[in-house]
Amino acid sequence: MSVSHMVLSSGRRIRLTEFRMSSTYEGMLEGYPCKRVNDRKVDWLQRLTERAFPSLPVHFVPPSREYPDEPARAFGPVEVLPSVFCVGVFDSSALDPAMDGSTLVVAWFQALPEIPAGEKATLALRGIRWEELAQDYEL
Repeated sequence: MSVSHMVLSSGRRIRLTEFRMSSTYEGMLEGYPCKRVNDRKVDWLQRLTERAFPSLPVHFVPPSREYPDEPARAFGPVEVLPSVFCVGVFDSSALDPAMDGSTLVVAWFQALPEIPAGEKATLALRGIRWEELAQDYEL
């Protein structure tokens, strides 16, 4: 069963079969978003995703970073990641005609808490190089 569908820049049609999202800064009790905090958060989320799907290929889309016009603080300038962290399991036709299909887990950040579908999906998500990153499977 699919949650949504989209077409990659390459023209390949993919289906989103599992979707998870969380707030990027959920649980941040003190401090402020800066490069050091964000680098740790991105590394932690990447490792968390890889551990959650150990038998599947995982692709992590690097997040955009914004620098609001605020004065630098103790750990440097304020740096803000998009507010939502997402993990999706995607499915498509097989890369090898002898197989049944292909799959790829993708982790990315986006501004709004919505399921990516069609044109609503970010350009970074639609630009995934499926043929290089996905893995075929047999049913």
